[in-house]
Amino acid sequence: MRKYQGIAVVGMTAALLVGLAGCSGSSSSSADGEQDGDSVITYNSPKEWGNYGEVLSSFTQETGIQAPNDPKNSGQALAAMQSERDAPVADVAYVGIAFAQQLTDAGLLQPYTPKGTDDEAADLKSSEGLWHTVHTGTVAFIVNKDALDDLPTPTSWADLLKSEYHGKVGYLDPSQAAVGYSVATAANLAMGGDLDNWQPGLDYLGKLKDNGAVTPAQTATAKVSQGEIPILIDTDFNGYNLKDKGSNVDVVIPQEGSLQMPYVVGLVKDAPHPNNGKRLLDFYFSEQGQSLFAKGYMRPALGSMPDDVKSKVLPDADYERAKTVDFIKMGSEQKSFIDHYTAQVANR
Repeated sequence: MRKYQGIAVVGMTAALLVGLAGCSGSSSSSADGEQDGDSVITYNSPKEWGNYGEVLSSFTQETGIQAPNDPKNSGQALAAMQSERDAPVADVAYVGIAFAQQLTDAGLLQPYTPKGTDDEAADLKSSEGLWHTVHTGTVAFIVNKDALDDLPTPTSWADLLKSEYHGKVGYLDPSQAAVGYSVATAANLAMGGDLDNWQPGLDYLGKLKDNGAVTPAQTATAKVSQGEIPILIDTDFNGYNLKDKGSNVDVVIPQEGSLQMPYVVGLVKDAPHPNNGKRLLDFYFSEQGQSLFAKGYMRPALGSMPDDVKSKVLPDADYERAKTVDFIKMGSEQKSFIDHYTAQVANR
C-alpha cells in the first residue's frame, strides 16, 4: 500500500485546487449532460454521515436531478443490491473499501471512470474501473464530554476497558457496517494483530463487550449528541461535524494507534438511470463535490483538505498514529473475521 500514502493525512501536500485541476477535463465515458429521468438513487448515503446531505442537495441544485439520501450501511447496501440483481433500484453505490471487492466479485458494478480520477493511485481504484476512492476517514473516539459528567476523556483503547466507562462505549456492528469492521481492524492493529492474526482484536472486543459496549447497525452520531452513547468509536469526520453543530465533543485518535479508511463509489450494473449515475459520480469528483466532502471533514481523494478545514481538526502528529493496510486483503478477510467475531464476541 505504498501508493496510498500519497493521500494519507500527513502525506497530502498538494493544494486542493491543484489536486482538483483535472476535474474539468473531458472523459470519453462521461454522460456528457445526458439525463434519463429526474432522479438518481445512491445507496448508503445517510444525510448525517459527514456532509452527505449537502453533497446530494447541491447535486440536485446543479442538475435538477433528485438525489435522496439513503440510510443503509455498507453491508445493507450490498445485501440490497444482491437481492435486486435482476431489477436494480440503485444507480450508484458508496461503501467502505473493505466491501469493494465483494461488490466486484458479485458482479454488481459496471465500469465507469469519473472525470478527474485518471491520476488516482492504483491501489485506490479498481483496475477495471469499477470503483474509485472518493474520500478517506480515520477511526477515532467521538466523546460527548457532557454525558461523561466528571470522567476524563479516554485517550487510549486501554482506557475504554476501565470500569468507569462501563456501558458508555459503542461502535457500529462490524458484521454489517464498513466503519464497524474498520473499528475492529483498528483495534486489532493496536493490540498487536494484523490481517493474518485477528485474535488480539477479538480478545479486546470481547473485553469491551464485557464492559457494556453496544453495537448498533445504523449511523449512530445522533446517539452521541444526545448522550445515549457517550463514547462512539467511529470516523473522525462525524465527530468534527458534531462539534460544528454545537455538541460538546472531543475527537480522539487513540494512543496505541488507529486506521485510515478509504470510501469508494461505483456505478451499479444495469442501473435504471445510468446517465444520471454517471453525472452524480462526475459531481463527486468535481472541484465542487470534493470541496463539499472536505467541508464535512471527509479527506478528499483528489488533493488535500483546505486550510480553513484543516485548522479545525487534530494536528498531523495525531494522525501519524493512523495506519494503512492492504485494503483488498482486508476485504477478503472480512467473512472469516465476521464468523470469528460472531462466535467469540457477538454471542459471548
